[in-house]
Amino acid sequence: MRLKDKVAIITGAASGIGKATAKLFAEHGAKVVIADIDEHGGSRTVTDIQGAGNEAIYVKTDVTIKNDTEQMVNQTVKTYGKLDILFNNAGIAMRLPVSELPEEDWHRCLDVNLTGVFLCAKAAIPEMQKNGGGSIINMSSIYGIVGADVRAAYVASKGAVTNLTRGMALDYAEDNIRVNCICPGFVETPLVAGVIKNPEEYQKLANKHPMRRLGQPEEIAYGALYLASDESAFVTGIALPIDGGYTAG
Repeated sequence: MRLKDKVAIITGAASGIGKATAKLFAEHGAKVVIADIDEHGGSRTVTDIQGAGNEAIYVKTDVTIKNDTEQMVNQTVKTYGKLDILFNNAGIAMRLPVSELPEEDWHRCLDVNLTGVFLCAKAAIPEMQKNGGGSIINMSSIYGIVGADVRAAYVASKGAVTNLTRGMALDYAEDNIRVNCICPGFVETPLVAGVIKNPEEYQKLANKHPMRRLGQPEEIAYGALYLASDESAFVTGIALPIDGGYTAG
């Protein structure tokens, strides 16, 4: 088991990549805290994990609220005694250019995708320092590496997450806290499914990737598993594309 005796928080784990990662971490021995604003989905993830004979709890968390993120960490430590891994996976997407983007939508996208990473890390790092180290994994995107049209707030937030990751990695390397981010291509999740209206649109989106398909949540989860495990003990500050070749060209 690659995460035996580890304790992990995963935000946005009610569905999609977060849920797949939570289940995979639990299968590899981690005690998992499902942190999500979606009580029904979060509780279902816990039920799935416990049904497989593994350990998990749900903590209702809005990553944009400081008190919620602090309570998330406090409940984790109260329940399991420590914190080893934080996967900042929660995020939202928006498709509008600057001239058409309402200011409140701009702030909402950056609050969830960027400030949420900051607040969760701020709450988690002191516990990791007490524990002698840990692994923080931030969810960026292919659009944290390359640009894209009609996604002003999203590309701004993900570009910032990628560089925040590098800064945090430098700040906490001497504390043995590794900080990395994952940059997925388009993945078959409920978020992506909401913008695909027919098989032609699916194929058009798939064709943006040299492998001519979308990713699966489990494929991203295995990248997170590597970054969470001791196998990546000498890895910090990286932006890991898992994108079917999207950013290779």
